[in-house]
Order: sequence, then structure tokens, then C-alpha cells
Amino acid sequence: MKAGIHPDYRTVLFHDTAADVFFLIGSTADSDRTYKHTDGNTYPYIPLDVSSASHPIYTGQQRKTQAEGRIAGFNKRFASFGSSPKKAEQ
Repeated sequence: MKAGIHPDYRTVLFHDTAADVFFLIGSTADSDRTYKHTDGNTYPYIPLDVSSASHPIYTGQQRKTQAEGRIAGFNKRFASFGSSPKKAEQ
């Protein structure tokens, strides 16, 4: 490898602020902030809005829509769409 062109690969502390969960992951992400982890070491700190710990798909909290309800709403909206023709205005 060519020297001096590759970013530093190191352990970084990612913090999911929504779930208050910390992840220690090897990364080249750059951060000016540091945080002392529970293991006693200080790591570069990167806060996250969403991770697998807080995303609805991974936590099982996703909203499931029922097809029957969606079809009923569609039929309700378009029930009168072709049943009564408009009278021509004179």
C-alpha cells in the first residue's frame, strides 16, 4: 500500500442517542469528540440518530398496515366514481 494516503483505521465509539446504546466498531470515521467508555478507554465519539437498536424494522415496532383496511378505504373513496353519471348542464 502507498504510505500516507489511507485514513487511520481505529476503534470508534458510536452512540445511538435514541436508544442510548453504545457500539465499539472499527472505523475510519473522523471525530473531534472523545468519550470515556465503561471499559476505561477513551475512544473517538460519534453520535447516531438511528441504528439497529432503535430503527423500527429491527426492533419489531414497525407499523403494519392491513391490506383489508386499505382496500376498504379505496372502495369507500371510489364507490360512487362510475355508478351515477353526471347530468349535462344546460
